[in-house]
Amino acid sequence: MAKHGADEPSSRSGSPDREDRVSEDRSLLHQRLAVQELINTEVSYVHMLHLCASDIRSRLQQLPQGDLDVLFSNIDDIIKVNSRFLHDLQETASKKEEQVQLVGNLFLEFQEELEQVYKIYCVSYDQALLLVEMYRKEPELQQHIQDIIKAVVPQAGSSGLSFLLVIPLQRITRYPLLLQKILENTLPDASAYPVLQRAVSALQDVNTNINEYKMRKEVASKYTKVEQLTLRERLARINTHTLSKKTTRLSQLLKQEAGLIPRTEDKEFDDLEERFQWVSLCVTELKNNVAAYLDHLQAFLCFRPHEYNLDIPEGPAVHYCNLARDLQLEAFLKFKQRLEGLVCQPLCSLAKALLGPQNLIKKRLNKLPDFERVEEKLLEVGSMTYEEQAARHTYQALNSLLVAELPQFNQLAMQWLGQILCTFVTLQRDLAKQVLQRAEGSMAQLPHHQVPEPAFRKLVEDTLGRTSNQLHSFQETFKKVRPPPTTQPLLPGSERQVQALLSRYGPGKLYQVTSNISGTGTLDLTLPRGQIVALLQDKDTKGNRSRWLVDTGGHRGYVPAGKLQLYHVVPSTEELQRQAGLNEDPRCLTPEAVRAPVPSIPTANQVIAAYPFVARSSHEVSLQAGQPVTVLEAQDKKGNPEWSLVEVNGRRGYVPSGFLARAPSPVLWGWNLPS
Repeated sequence: MAKHGADEPSSRSGSPDREDRVSEDRSLLHQRLAVQELINTEVSYVHMLHLCASDIRSRLQQLPQGDLDVLFSNIDDIIKVNSRFLHDLQETASKKEEQVQLVGNLFLEFQEELEQVYKIYCVSYDQALLLVEMYRKEPELQQHIQDIIKAVVPQAGSSGLSFLLVIPLQRITRYPLLLQKILENTLPDASAYPVLQRAVSALQDVNTNINEYKMRKEVASKYTKVEQLTLRERLARINTHTLSKKTTRLSQLLKQEAGLIPRTEDKEFDDLEERFQWVSLCVTELKNNVAAYLDHLQAFLCFRPHEYNLDIPEGPAVHYCNLARDLQLEAFLKFKQRLEGLVCQPLCSLAKALLGPQNLIKKRLNKLPDFERVEEKLLEVGSMTYEEQAARHTYQALNSLLVAELPQFNQLAMQWLGQILCTFVTLQRDLAKQVLQRAEGSMAQLPHHQVPEPAFRKLVEDTLGRTSNQLHSFQETFKKVRPPPTTQPLLPGSERQVQALLSRYGPGKLYQVTSNISGTGTLDLTLPRGQIVALLQDKDTKGNRSRWLVDTGGHRGYVPAGKLQLYHVVPSTEELQRQAGLNEDPRCLTPEAVRAPVPSIPTANQVIAAYPFVARSSHEVSLQAGQPVTVLEAQDKKGNPEWSLVEVNGRRGYVPSGFLARAPSPVLWGWNLPS
């Protein structure tokens, strides 16, 4: 009995120790089960991702590629990250004593990678759900998708795509819960405890950052859209709320300008915005310069000297024409196509990509007064309304998004711009190389290809000087051919109309149209250049003297006064002869009045156009000053010598005889290089 009594206290003292050991064993068991659950669920999760990416996506080829990109987003990147994570997670099983601590360190190691890949997937998840809803409105397509998913993943049930798309979101939100379960079954004094605490906090931060990123993207997508609104649509959006908001912002800005309240300064954002504006300016300038370069290139390609007949049967001119034809049809044309595809299109895409950030920066600037006002009220009162909280939240989202992504965007835009410039330089170098290669054969056939460069320069300068003097002499001779006519030529067949207007209104009322007139009003007339009209009134009914009332001999209406000039009537041959007969006196013989001779143009003769002429009907043909013209008949069908039938560039028609001139005597000029 004494012995039994002595053992009893020892039994009581050992009971708590056994309970502690049992509790520790139970916690350790639950901890191992939690770790095993983490590994097993990760295996199932990665297997499901592979099914989605390989089997299901490959069988949904009936859907457009754009839809597949939205539905599965960056699932390939998620598979890469989680496959490596699973491999490292399974390796921790070989180290039982350190496994929990290794698991915590593993989550800390993969924290940034998990956040980067899952935030992209979460942002595109809402768009994927919109596509799923759209597919449900098409029964045949929906049934086809359901059959594919049931064949691969039977447990998906009727949810189909929705069941698969939500799996990555559920997994990233479940990591903190699994870690928390492991932490709860870990002793506080264990070495793995602080590591698990940091891992739980890190995964919670990952989910918080993903939610904030998604929210910022939603705000950005709302304000990134560039709307092209008319003035009427903008006015229709104005209401009392917008007026109140604009007034409050203006009041806030005026207070800052007056120095009554401080201005919010953000040095980090200001530096980023300045760099972005600099990049935007560079892109705009380069785009304008490339557009001007393309215009000049197009104008250069329109000049084709090899298509003109130089009347030089052989020699350097022939070699030059062959080289010019080869470059025009191949080298320059190919260069233009490459320039448009490799420089212009990427540059336009870059300029278009700048519109989104520009609009976000503008919206941030508009929201800044609202944010400052709310912050001021928050300091004074300590509370704010729901609308003020939303405005504050919107500004913070815009500012955070711009500060986070503008550096990357600026860097990518600079790289993009640099690649475009390098491509442009490479195209120029390739063009120069092609031209030199093609010109080598032609250069060897030139008479002076062996002349030293200084001597060749002197030779070219002397030749250009002589050619310039010859051209100046030709220009002076050309100016002396015939003075420009003071009036426009009459339209063919309009002599009777002129005579009728002359007999009715007199010569002082006749005017000639100097350029084509297109009537826009009810009482306005449409008249061709050269039409003769009679002035009825030098103002309209409202007293406007820039519109005159005229008579064409058949119609009356208003025409612009600035397009009329007084017509000087030239007396006909019969009138001159009649006037000469009346002035004849048997006692005093005076010289007979002779009509000013109309220049005689030999038939089937080669002449040149002294002045430009624009055809006004299908019976006429247009001329350019200096253009060679072949005269077929020196008069019209009625025998009027004021009009000549000519042929220009294969087209026949009438032109005023006064617009033609004999070609000056041929002068040897041009590229006559001494041999």
